[in-house]
Amino acid sequence: MAFRYGEYHDGPDPLAPPYDVRAALDEMGDAILSGSTPVHALRDLLKRGLPGTQERRGLDDMLREVRKRRRDLRERGRLDGTLERARALLDKAIGQERAELFPDPSDEARLREAGLDALPEDTASAIQELSTYDWRSAAARQTFEELRDLLRREVLDSQFKGLRDALANPDPQAMERIRQMMSDLNDMLDKDARGEHTQADFDAFMARHGDLFPEKPRNLEELVDILARRAAATQRMLASMTPRQREELSNLINQTLDQAGLSDQMRRLGEALYARRPDLAWNAPERLTGEEPLGMGDAVTALEELADLTQLETALRQDYPGARLDDIDEAAVRRALGRSAVDDLEALKRIERELEEQGYLLRRRGKLELTPKAVRRLGETALRRVFSSLDAGRRGDHDQHDAGSAGELTGSSRPWRFGDEQPIDVVRTLVNGVRGGGVAVGSPRGGDGARVGDGARVGDGARVGDGARVGDGARVGVRLSVDDFEVAETERRSAAAVCLLVDLSYSMALRGTWAAAKQTALALQALVASKFPQDAVQIIGFSNYARVLQPDELAGLDWDMVQGTNLHHALLIAGRHLDRHPDFEPVVLVVTDGEPTAHLMRNGRSAFEWPPSHETLELTLAEVDKMTRRRATINVFMLAADDRLKEFVDEVARRNGGRVFSPSAERLGEYVVSDFLRLRRAR
Repeated sequence: MAFRYGEYHDGPDPLAPPYDVRAALDEMGDAILSGSTPVHALRDLLKRGLPGTQERRGLDDMLREVRKRRRDLRERGRLDGTLERARALLDKAIGQERAELFPDPSDEARLREAGLDALPEDTASAIQELSTYDWRSAAARQTFEELRDLLRREVLDSQFKGLRDALANPDPQAMERIRQMMSDLNDMLDKDARGEHTQADFDAFMARHGDLFPEKPRNLEELVDILARRAAATQRMLASMTPRQREELSNLINQTLDQAGLSDQMRRLGEALYARRPDLAWNAPERLTGEEPLGMGDAVTALEELADLTQLETALRQDYPGARLDDIDEAAVRRALGRSAVDDLEALKRIERELEEQGYLLRRRGKLELTPKAVRRLGETALRRVFSSLDAGRRGDHDQHDAGSAGELTGSSRPWRFGDEQPIDVVRTLVNGVRGGGVAVGSPRGGDGARVGDGARVGDGARVGDGARVGDGARVGVRLSVDDFEVAETERRSAAAVCLLVDLSYSMALRGTWAAAKQTALALQALVASKFPQDAVQIIGFSNYARVLQPDELAGLDWDMVQGTNLHHALLIAGRHLDRHPDFEPVVLVVTDGEPTAHLMRNGRSAFEWPPSHETLELTLAEVDKMTRRRATINVFMLAADDRLKEFVDEVARRNGGRVFSPSAERLGEYVVSDFLRLRRAR
């Protein structure tokens, strides 16, 4: 047997690795930290496409393809092709009749020529008058019949896609079948309007007339949608013509339907379709700029596709209130862009679902919110980015595999107590379980086994309990209780009480430093939680007032559009945090872009004044002095090169002994994290 291997084309690659939904959250994180809401961040991600999946299209890629398809359709041709061809056939028939009459010297021939000269300029009216004319020329009669067949095919094809081919060789039986189909269709729609229609009725209709509907609808709703979109496109075609063209073509359509005995049935069908789908653009004009004349059927098909593309473009933009990916019609995507685009759309929908199912996003009261799990992930990502920017040769490797340990092991152990952070002594814990009678023996396939009694020996061939034998593949387990656990004693390891004070004032947003400040806070929170779990960290935001920020609200936090930089209040809160942990090493880090312009008064209100009042500066520096007495070093990271700010932070450094940094917004996280690590290593 021979095998051939090649590129897989039937949909997405089944062997491709699954997409990591966490990468999607990381992509959203940048926008969220810059102040975007989770809804807008998710929408921007879906528009760009999924990172690391270049073969997958985002909404913007699909949108560009849809717009290109619209341009191509508009340049495809013009709408008056049927009128032009009908006029050409009419002129040909008249010319052939004149050629037959010219040699005849009789008065009858002259009267016929006079009648041909007096025909109306309007094509529909001329055809109407010639419908009862007794042609002398056989060739002219044949040409006129060809004209009538053309109109019959084009008119019906404009209403029912595919009937043009079915009527290529018309005969009375074929037309009678069309009339019967339309009668059955109208009866079915009337029955459905009365609430009496069933799927069996539709199946019976398709068994009789299914070959006339190449779209193969599965139910009445799909059939109505197909017919309504085409009927609306026919009306748009008429609306797109000049008034003279519209009148002429409308007369041709009505005349053709009357001659075919379909006028009443078509009127009933049009009214029923409009009543069911009034939302379609029935009379909106559309401009086609091509040079090739299109027949009615082709023109209606082009306008039908243009309407689909217009609706699809609106859905793909996702720029209206309450927009969701479920609003995008997969059938319209398939018609316009092919099956692969449907697969791409499903991949985007799957990302949205996975973010919710895996606990990163929560839909609450119709709004999309980040969960604590998502905030932790953003903090870890921010921390990785900070570490990636550090100079490895100068800063050292910051991966610590002993996270959570409380110090060096002493070699002894003691019973575990609630709240202990020391490592479990596994050997002594298991020995306690065995001594307490906690060994169970089961068969190799699992299940409860005999219990080891007092004095029983556990080993190959030993008897356990009532004759049970341990060995020969038997499974031995140890049942542990809380009292069995012991922890390894360690030397005491110092812990730190960390306070990060972050400026929330409006100027942070104006200078473009707000996202960097939030990312820095998340990174520090993640660093302490993962590498120094014994530390007590508190994030404090301050504008006109200060407040403690919980980890879960950091990502979605926005700047305050108020006046005031109340560092005085922030230091008061930080001092209370340090006082609650008197045995911890104090660490105070301040991120700001402006001097203090507000302070807290005795009545609890905030007092703002710019330039800063003497009282504001005096109270703020008094809190700095209190921090110094607590042995807390204050390191300030200033994000603006303002002379007043520099003068103030220099005074803080002089009084407290801390350091002053002036990093760019891009390197803020690197400065704060590395400074924190330096302080921790020093202690």
